[in-house]
Amino acid sequence: MDISPARLQKTRVQPDLSIVIPALNAGAVLARTLDAVDPTRLRPGCEILVVDGGSSDDTAAVARRHGARVVETAPGRGGQLAEGARKALGGWLLFLHADTVLADGWAEAVSAYCAEPAHRERAATFRFALDDGAPAARRLEAIVAWRTRRLGLPYGDQGLLVSRSFYDALGGFRPLVLMEDVDMVRRIGRRRLDALDIAAVTSAVRYRRSGYLRCSARNLVCLGLYFLGVPPRGIARLYR
Repeated sequence: MDISPARLQKTRVQPDLSIVIPALNAGAVLARTLDAVDPTRLRPGCEILVVDGGSSDDTAAVARRHGARVVETAPGRGGQLAEGARKALGGWLLFLHADTVLADGWAEAVSAYCAEPAHRERAATFRFALDDGAPAARRLEAIVAWRTRRLGLPYGDQGLLVSRSFYDALGGFRPLVLMEDVDMVRRIGRRRLDALDIAAVTSAVRYRRSGYLRCSARNLVCLGLYFLGVPPRGIARLYR
């Protein structure tokens, strides 16, 4: 049973940071992600919310074993992110994918970023990396670094760190079935996005399964269709 934020506010200290992780049948990968964001690395009061979109595996059980609060909602990453933010108590929000593992040093980098008053109206992402030693993985990492730096278009697998006040001012995540990350960073704007030099290491399973070239081409087509005004629901049919 989920506990309301109002009740939690009466029973514990308001956390500085809420880590929001949308998940769906992520039991096989979630443990590594949660191990990396162990709240004991941060100041007391940090909370982790795993927003389960109706998993049929042990996602919720894995989350609870790692001390995360489980929020249950309908599937759809945009809606899951929005619901997680709504239930979160922190003054800062860190959105992270269930198969993305933050490298050592992330807690110090996040704490330093949040301590700077000017960053309350900015947002930060991490450096994209893949858990694959193949040359194709390094090439993709270089392409993503260029896209992030030059176009201001990091994707959700790079995480997103944003103050609660700025998140609310932006209108939060929209309940889109796809492209919710691009929609959000476009509203933030390239000039208000910072890059933390900490790797966010994402599983390369889908790239190895479908091929790096095919996956990259599909992502590029989806991005192009989005900028042409094709509704995310229509793009999702192609993506899947």
